[in-house]
Amino acid sequence: MRENKGSAAKTHFHVRFWGVRGSIPSPGPQTRVYGGNTPCVEMVVGEELLIFDLGTGARPLGDALLAQGKPVQASIFLSHYHYDHLQGLPFFTPIFVPQNTFTFYGSPRNGQSVKQILAGQMTQPYFPVTADGVFRAQLDYHDIHAGEELKVGAAQVRTLELNHPGGNLGYRVECEGRSVVYATDIEHGGGDEERFAAFAKGADLLIYDSMYTEDEYCGRHGPPRTGWGHSTWQAAVEAANRCEAKTLVLFHHDPARDDAWMNRLLRQVRKHRPEAIAAKEDMVLRL
Repeated sequence: MRENKGSAAKTHFHVRFWGVRGSIPSPGPQTRVYGGNTPCVEMVVGEELLIFDLGTGARPLGDALLAQGKPVQASIFLSHYHYDHLQGLPFFTPIFVPQNTFTFYGSPRNGQSVKQILAGQMTQPYFPVTADGVFRAQLDYHDIHAGEELKVGAAQVRTLELNHPGGNLGYRVECEGRSVVYATDIEHGGGDEERFAAFAKGADLLIYDSMYTEDEYCGRHGPPRTGWGHSTWQAAVEAANRCEAKTLVLFHHDPARDDAWMNRLLRQVRKHRPEAIAAKEDMVLRL
């Protein structure tokens, strides 16, 4: 995505992908191009660092932040708490450094706050050490609910509940007329298409779950995936068309898809959305 004319006068705004895979990591030579880490997306808006989800992609992100050799301050937005979106938290090395500061945002679920949920996934017998026992950074936790809006530096962050088992927040990040919508783990057909279209209206980047094909989703190839909480690339195209997004970014790739398969899928999508991009690890998109 090219920078807009006159963007030099605007606040810096970029998106970088550290993990793009869904459900479970899929490392190896067959996924080298697109990457095998689970969801983690960095957005830099002016002086602010925003991180979306802490899948296994959070580990290389953490290493890159430490390599800068200065204190790290970031706002971390969690879509939901399924393993593939939290697996990287215990291995996010900046969280062990006292000079660093992180603010966590996430929706309370099942009567638990975001702080309780994060602490609960690092307990025996599932993990050898607790968050309270090893995290040394300065940490703050904020429960947020669908419909809330937040101001983080120059960025305005809006939220929307998405159709996914157990609940899931979608995020829209805006700055000076530019916008990115992060909509991982969303299943189509829940009757919320118009509500989502209004939320994502005119987004410069629509990062959207496109885990399945229609044949996979309906069970013509393998078991039906209905009710599993994920979308198809066909539904992603429809969503992008409905909200008039400028660029569709396919995300949350099926762990079974190797690079060749991803290339074929992207060619299919580009017959309908020529500008479409399939997210890759280390890809940077500037607005």
